[in-house]
Amino acid sequence: MRIQLLPTQLINQIAAGEVIERPASVVKELLENSIDAGACAIEVDIEQGGKRRIRVRDNGVGIPRDELQLALSRHATSKIATLEDLERVSSMGFRGEALPSIASVSRLQLSSRFHEADSGWTVQSDGSDAATAASPAAHPPGTTIDVQDLFYNTPARRKFLRAETTEFRHIDQVVRRIALGCFPVELRLQHNQRQTLHLAAATDRTSQERRVAGVCGEAFMEHALHVEHAAAGLHLSGWVATPTFSRSQADLQYFYVNDRMVRDKLVTHAVRQAFSDVLFHGRHPAYVLFLRIDPVLVDVNAHPAKFEVRFRDSRLVHDFLYRTLHEALAQIRPGQEQPLPQPAQLLDRLQTTTGPGRVPPQAGMALGVQEQMRNYAALHPRPEPAAKPAPAADDDGFPLGFALAQLHGVYILAQNADGLVLVDMHAAHERITYEGLKQAHAGEGIRSQPLLVPVSLSVSAREADAGEANRDWFAGLGFELDRMGPEQLVVRQVPVLLAETDIETLVRDVLADLLEHGSSQRVAESGNEILSTMACHGSVRANRRMTLDEMNALLREMEVTERSGQCNHGRPTWVQIGLDELDKLFARGR
Repeated sequence: MRIQLLPTQLINQIAAGEVIERPASVVKELLENSIDAGACAIEVDIEQGGKRRIRVRDNGVGIPRDELQLALSRHATSKIATLEDLERVSSMGFRGEALPSIASVSRLQLSSRFHEADSGWTVQSDGSDAATAASPAAHPPGTTIDVQDLFYNTPARRKFLRAETTEFRHIDQVVRRIALGCFPVELRLQHNQRQTLHLAAATDRTSQERRVAGVCGEAFMEHALHVEHAAAGLHLSGWVATPTFSRSQADLQYFYVNDRMVRDKLVTHAVRQAFSDVLFHGRHPAYVLFLRIDPVLVDVNAHPAKFEVRFRDSRLVHDFLYRTLHEALAQIRPGQEQPLPQPAQLLDRLQTTTGPGRVPPQAGMALGVQEQMRNYAALHPRPEPAAKPAPAADDDGFPLGFALAQLHGVYILAQNADGLVLVDMHAAHERITYEGLKQAHAGEGIRSQPLLVPVSLSVSAREADAGEANRDWFAGLGFELDRMGPEQLVVRQVPVLLAETDIETLVRDVLADLLEHGSSQRVAESGNEILSTMACHGSVRANRRMTLDEMNALLREMEVTERSGQCNHGRPTWVQIGLDELDKLFARGR
């Protein structure tokens, strides 16, 4: 076959195959156009899951009469004009492909009234090369795009569409995702003349959280922490759920770069590493996060559907995300909503507290791990002293309150100002011990030991280059790594803590992370796994009888220990049962 130019219609249909996968893709492109037009209210009407009809109406700036036909032409856009504009794209769309691609596989009607015009105009297209001439139409300021009979002229693509309910579910997901990235915009969604979603404009923190709850569920917001941090020209904000709200699948993960929702492996890796110390294996975190970055530093033209981006300095972005979320999760502990007293302050307050039933101060608590382990190793069954009256719960300086009793040798019952607190004593002590071991290990520094028989690795040339380029970085982690040939590395020294691990596999995984993400936390994670095991075996066991003083000492340490809200395996360490909940159980007040 001889080389020839393709017809315009066929070119648009090829583009539609890349951009328009299903009805949800049409909705996404049209919503992004409406947002770019400055709309503050958008209505989406769907019939038969989008296969019969998709209509999107907005109150944006509108399109002038003489540009209506041009809007349906390939690579016609008002959003960029030069290469410099492409390098700093701040709009949702910029290629000028969406409308002509949609028009090539459907019957499309475009109606609009420019905000400075007195009347509206409309053009139509039925998949042919050109749209009809503009004709007058009654239309309020803004734009309406009516897409009917999607894929009517491409039967092969139409056969791949799923059931009506399935296609609408995808549309609903798209609308919800976009809703989280454009809080000031009111959104309505109808399916077969029935309204299924209405999200009012969110202009403040409270209304934004209400919208997030409407999209992600009330349970998400009940467990969500607000995050906001800026550094090195980057700004991260949003909400991240506590580890105890983990998911079996990654279905509640929304990440936006300059208000554009993206799916990026670098972002996913950074978030997963931040949660690595507090999640069950196989569980997924939940979050709604927004990253603001200079548009020059991010390439949004990396995917036909604009789902992926590329960062100019990927390592900087990765480390920023990891450190911000890691530090935010570290603050999860009882009373996190207010500054916690330091250990010395806690002892002072205990000493000065008067009244019946007050607990005497505990000497040596919140000190070194060895002392802590000695205290708990000395535990043994012994009779309780005479019962003490419960301390008054009017002191909000102790978020976990004061211990009342031990339940079945497993749980601590405590009373605070809000009601009843249940503490899993093994899980709580495991986290305390683990954090203490990590601090002790960090304070000692990384000790290394030479290998009697060096470990030789056959790697690719890229991996060998990465190992050689990061030799000093490996040395900082306790490894001595040398290059012995074009595709040969040798490990001569390893950290003492990791001496019994599979060194070859660990180094290979680290090299893979360096090539993929520019950084790696695998060495730290491997060390933490060992420390976690040590903490688990060294923590107080079930059926160990504790005195009230010992239980209160454990509660005080929980209040000042990072990540004490969950154990090393992601399980919660304590729960709060409020007085209102207790009253409901006993039907009080009815």
